[in-house]
Amino acid sequence: MDELMTAAVLVGHGEPDVLRVRHDVPVPRPGSGEVLVRVSAAAVNNTDIWTRKGAYGLPGRPDARAGWRGPIAFPRIQGGDIAGTVAAAGPGAPGDLVGRRVLVDPALYRDEGAQAPPVGLLGSEADGGFAQYVAVRADRAHDMTGSPLSDEELACLPVAYGTAMGMLERVGLRDGETVLVTGASGGVGLALVQLAAARGAAVVAVTGRARAAEVAAAGAAHVVARDEDDLAARVRSLCPAGLPVVADVAGGPLLERLLPLLADDGRWVIAGAVAGPVVPFDLRRLYLHNRRLIGSSMHTREHFAELVRIARAGLVRPRIAGRHPLTGIDRAQRQFAEGRYTGKIVVRP
Repeated sequence: MDELMTAAVLVGHGEPDVLRVRHDVPVPRPGSGEVLVRVSAAAVNNTDIWTRKGAYGLPGRPDARAGWRGPIAFPRIQGGDIAGTVAAAGPGAPGDLVGRRVLVDPALYRDEGAQAPPVGLLGSEADGGFAQYVAVRADRAHDMTGSPLSDEELACLPVAYGTAMGMLERVGLRDGETVLVTGASGGVGLALVQLAAARGAAVVAVTGRARAAEVAAAGAAHVVARDEDDLAARVRSLCPAGLPVVADVAGGPLLERLLPLLADDGRWVIAGAVAGPVVPFDLRRLYLHNRRLIGSSMHTREHFAELVRIARAGLVRPRIAGRHPLTGIDRAQRQFAEGRYTGKIVVRP
């Protein structure tokens, strides 16, 4: 008889009642080149909420219910952020990983290239870490022996910090540049603030007034309230020569309002649409000023390798805003959706 485990199983698109905690899920068996990870901590992301709701849409059908890259095969175990210990190795997987503390890269890449983009994600296109165990490719389980980060802190890194790393790499942020970060108190936004500041950039962060001090403590040089009476005027006063770089995780009306503030040859990288996925803006403000609008979906292998290096050295420390047991996954997702916090929400099996 298969050994059983507890897991949060998504049975369809919808409200929290479609995410069900079950105690009779078979423990996965690692296949060829895979390892079995005993999950010690997982974290909640916007991808979990949007996947549950089916909010990603389809090409030409923005309101269609779909997962991150298209239709989801149900039932599905959610959770893309995973830290834990390797419990077993499948055929062809390195046995010396067994017993090692690891951080899991959740991306399913298009091909084996160092710059291959993700075409799937654990918790969406394959089972993830809202469970006691998960089977992953051995090369996705990165040894964290010696990292000063706790398992909870490690679990905050893959999706949020991986996405932020991908954005900063694709936009080519350089030491000494100014970057405006939207949604700066969320998981990806706070990661952008920390990683950009660590690169020597001057960060202008847009967030709610109540979280300004926490965002400033993360490394922002200036914090602007998103409900400022004239947000554009405030940003213009801080950057009169224009913004060289914008790292946007919000989308929505801010794009139309702030795009004219981008400097000539400026770069705008976007990796989210929580404030609205379909937006109008004046194309002339893009091409007449040689501005670049860059889409960024998570990270590449090369980006994640750099994140692993940073994690091993403890160069960033994620802020944990809430902790929940796996059996309280509904409360964890509810706290995440409310957004009244700074940092990440962690789940422990």
